[in-house]
Amino acid sequence: MLKTLLKFGFTVAVAMVVGILIGHFGIQKDSPETLPDWLADVSKDVDESLIEKFIAEVNNINIQENLRELTKVPHMATTAGDEKTVQFMLNRWKDPESGLDDAWREEYKVYLSFPDQNQPNKVTVVSATDAVLYTTREKEEEYLPDQSDPEVVQPYAAYGPPGHPKGKLVYANQGKPSDYEHLNKTMDLRGTVAIVRYGGAGRAAKAINAAPFGVVGVLVYTDPGDINDGKMFDTNETYPHSWYLPPSGVERGSFNTDYGDLLTPYLAAKEDTYRIPKENIKGIPPIPIQPIGFEDASALICELGGEASPPEWRGAFHCPYNLGGPGFLSTSTFSNSDVKLDIYNKEELRNSANVMGVIRGSVEPDRYVIYGNHRDSWVHGAIDPSSGTSVMLEISRVLGKMVKEGKWRPRRSIIFGSWGAEEFGLIGSAEYTEEYYSKLIQRTVAYINVDISVFANATLRASGSPSAQSVIFTATKQVQTPGSDSTSVYDNWIRYFNRTSPTYGVIPNVGYLTGAGSDYAAFIHFLGITSMDIAYTYDRSKTKARIYPAYHTAYDTFDYSSKYIDPGFTSHQTVARTAGNVLLRLADSLLLPFNCRDYAESLEGYLSVAQTNFKDELVAHSISMEPLNKAVAKFRTAADHLTNLIKGLDLSKVTPLEIRKINDQLMLLDRAFLDPMAFPDKYAFRHVIWASKSSGLSTFPGLADAVERARQTGLPEDWSQAHRHLSILSQAIAGAASTIEEVI
Repeated sequence: MLKTLLKFGFTVAVAMVVGILIGHFGIQKDSPETLPDWLADVSKDVDESLIEKFIAEVNNINIQENLRELTKVPHMATTAGDEKTVQFMLNRWKDPESGLDDAWREEYKVYLSFPDQNQPNKVTVVSATDAVLYTTREKEEEYLPDQSDPEVVQPYAAYGPPGHPKGKLVYANQGKPSDYEHLNKTMDLRGTVAIVRYGGAGRAAKAINAAPFGVVGVLVYTDPGDINDGKMFDTNETYPHSWYLPPSGVERGSFNTDYGDLLTPYLAAKEDTYRIPKENIKGIPPIPIQPIGFEDASALICELGGEASPPEWRGAFHCPYNLGGPGFLSTSTFSNSDVKLDIYNKEELRNSANVMGVIRGSVEPDRYVIYGNHRDSWVHGAIDPSSGTSVMLEISRVLGKMVKEGKWRPRRSIIFGSWGAEEFGLIGSAEYTEEYYSKLIQRTVAYINVDISVFANATLRASGSPSAQSVIFTATKQVQTPGSDSTSVYDNWIRYFNRTSPTYGVIPNVGYLTGAGSDYAAFIHFLGITSMDIAYTYDRSKTKARIYPAYHTAYDTFDYSSKYIDPGFTSHQTVARTAGNVLLRLADSLLLPFNCRDYAESLEGYLSVAQTNFKDELVAHSISMEPLNKAVAKFRTAADHLTNLIKGLDLSKVTPLEIRKINDQLMLLDRAFLDPMAFPDKYAFRHVIWASKSSGLSTFPGLADAVERARQTGLPEDWSQAHRHLSILSQAIAGAASTIEEVI
């Protein structure tokens, strides 16, 4: 009886409220001046004139000075230099004239790895009597005061274990499993030390792959053929005379496979959080490993005995890159000598801070557009990451000033994140997504990542979720390329990176976020938030460099950036204008500027590759691709329908709830591709379309890896895994299609 009365009372109350609202607005409908103020705000769309003002306000000199300040001292995570950048960010974001609504720091206690300052790591060549015949450099050559700063950390492999292995040297190319297998055919690798070059396999993988063959230690270096277009001499070819890496330059890095704090998987690393035992950490080197410069690598590799390496294994050194006997040539001064590694790395729990700032939304404050970049560097970090931080500070200054002056407030909330300890494995952003998982997965519209904002000054480079392609294109058509009043970023971009779209014809190529290369990883792979990464880069027809040559070295300084990367900082300015344009459109557009039809095109492209490469073998094992074909076709139908519905809307007649419904469909689309059980061996990779993969094919990652493994083994259980991934994929795509169909 009570339940009946309550139901009746609730129904009457709802009817009364609805009646009052209808009566009130019905009476007032012919008097628009008496409509409530919030009604105009709710229906307001993005202001194109405001975007033009934003573009005009972004100042390249401000960006230059931001970078000068950020790079005054080395600021490796959790050091005194890092704390200075924390305070700098807080002061800027709390500025009374151009700051944000609020700014604060978020602390995490994280597991990091450092060299021992009292016992520097050392690599030597020792004779049979342990006499030292050769010692590699402890520090890089000092050309300017930047390199002589006492806070410049010695090159080391973070998370590489301590130890003192000694053995005959072998050359193992890039440290891939196939490289060690090739060597193992002709020599016994047990007890050897391998020297490998960067590229081809992840940093940690170079040692992880070596250990099963009995290799006891690994040296890793950057070959001038991979980074310097063959340039090797600092007398006139490399820095300080050009952008190329000098002979003593060493790429530091985090040698771990998984991202986030290694002791607190899937939990935010707070003071009292449960931590797994250190011995249970996966994906770190099981044997000592140390990076060295190419001048030292050349001195070792060019003295090796044994057979000459395959041509494709060779770099720029003027020698045959012999594989090793194992060991050195009998005619070498190093004959019958060993290479010894003395590694003293140690792990510590340290406090690391994210710096957060917010501009609160006026209409939908519970919808977040997040813009982020990490703050920590290996040394001075002018390019990585401070080029991105200097851009973020200029964007936040312009927007903060508009807010403080009462000229603008975004429709949705904008959150800025300056992530800590990224260089150790994307830790700050990962811990943030773990701590605020529930809120972020329900409320976040998009994540914009601008890490290295300028690799070089030729053209834009962008990667992201397919549905974000359209808003990136809109922004780039509105921003002019540096030094031109007539060529847009879009028109310049299409000259360097393009593809042929079945829908649009020739367009700029927007890459996919398939790995964990920067802080977008936790947002796209773990939370399923539509994400993008934006930067300016170099003309690949003019250099074969895999990345800018001073990457992670003591030469990544303000001097290097201002002379060789972006003199005048106009490319930084262009990235700020472009990324800020995207940010404003995501924050202010009445309807979110996402296009699910572009997602359908990407799925169809992946399907075509899968059919060409896998269909016959799958059918031979009684596995049909028809469920996947149907799922992709279903998604295409749903995407076309929603896109046509949006195009046909008269926004002046659409209710706020209808807008919210469509926006939620667009916002949550990437979430629909999450499957927490799809990749049990890949930490925090849950997105079945964009997860990392071993296969080189541009297609669905789980299916591609499963089929390639089944091909290698021929085992029925591995073909069953291929069938499993096909089912996971088909159901995820069909499920995603249902989220953009008509709401039931």
